[in-house]
Amino acid sequence: MHPKSSDSQALKRFKVLDLTRIRSGPTCVRTLADFGAEVIRIESPSGLDPNEGALGGRETYDMLNLHRNKRSITLNLKEPEAREIFYKLVGQSDVVVENFRPDVKFRLGIDYETLSVINPRIVLASISGFGEDGPYRKRPGFDQIAQGMGGLMSVTGFSDQGPVRAGIAIADSGAGVFAATGILIALLERESSGRGQWVQSNLLHAMISLCDFQAARYLIDGEVPGPSGNDHPFATPMGTFQASDGYFNIGASGTNQYRALCEVIGRIDLRDEPRYQKNPERLKDRAYLNAELNKSFTQNTTAFWVQALNDAGVPAGPIYNMQQVFEDPQVQHLEAAVKLPHPRRGEIQVVSQPFKLSRTPSAVSFTQRELGEDNLDILSELGYTFEEIKQFQQKKVI
Repeated sequence: MHPKSSDSQALKRFKVLDLTRIRSGPTCVRTLADFGAEVIRIESPSGLDPNEGALGGRETYDMLNLHRNKRSITLNLKEPEAREIFYKLVGQSDVVVENFRPDVKFRLGIDYETLSVINPRIVLASISGFGEDGPYRKRPGFDQIAQGMGGLMSVTGFSDQGPVRAGIAIADSGAGVFAATGILIALLERESSGRGQWVQSNLLHAMISLCDFQAARYLIDGEVPGPSGNDHPFATPMGTFQASDGYFNIGASGTNQYRALCEVIGRIDLRDEPRYQKNPERLKDRAYLNAELNKSFTQNTTAFWVQALNDAGVPAGPIYNMQQVFEDPQVQHLEAAVKLPHPRRGEIQVVSQPFKLSRTPSAVSFTQRELGEDNLDILSELGYTFEEIKQFQQKKVI
């Protein structure tokens, strides 16, 4: 028999039903799965889900990274018998996570009011594009749309070009992480109230929240920020500089760090210039100051400057491609990638959880299951006979 959950002990007592697809929902559930919750991923039987293959197929890097540590059952929730099976699972579970459009859950009968009658302790987490109500509730959610509407694209890129999206699905991932946080808060609160609740997150609000200081800049000071390229919006020298073999980053926002930087490159004149003793004055001359610094940086390599600057207490770092990221000794020390056997692709690596617990760390224990691989085991645990399960298959309930 296959394992039911990862080897982590942190969330072992919880059972989670995963109805999610694409990225935001799976990102949420992956956190719970990696910390030991028993996750049952509920998918449509083959050929019924219009999103089937949306990420390029079941064995793509994306699917394998998102869906480890989960059991798999197929249920056609449009069929009454399948919903009955789902309701039985709800009765013995702690959490249900879905990221359908807001109206779909009501059509399928998996909304919070329905589920809470079956199990008053259930926590339902819903992730949507724009929220569960309001004028945009029925709009389809997509990461790049949220990046644009949430303000990120307006502050990304350079002032002489159009808006630029981030190179990752940051709104999707953010909404997923916020939903996981909400679930954990709801489970903690349930310990005192004995009742579950409805947790909601959405891509638009997640994107606004992740803009954080830029959003607060407008809300509190009324200033509408624009793009500042690779420079920090209001601190300098803090941005991207050019060495003899490429680019690297510096974060010398404080005056002491600025003075140390000038000493490293031998520009005592810049260190002692009266106008540059405070950040606002340096900011006024940023273009000139950056050009002067780059004259020195182009005389040596990225590795040289990163080492010399860090030795002097000036934050600096290389700009890696993904191969270089995972070759870095600190990244390897952090175990940001973990190995996992796959029956056809052999040994693969996936991205680990970015936070650690000292006694009950996360664990990546098994790869994505085949579609419906756990049908027999899970239905048997619910008390269905082998004959009943065969009938479900014949009627395409599962």
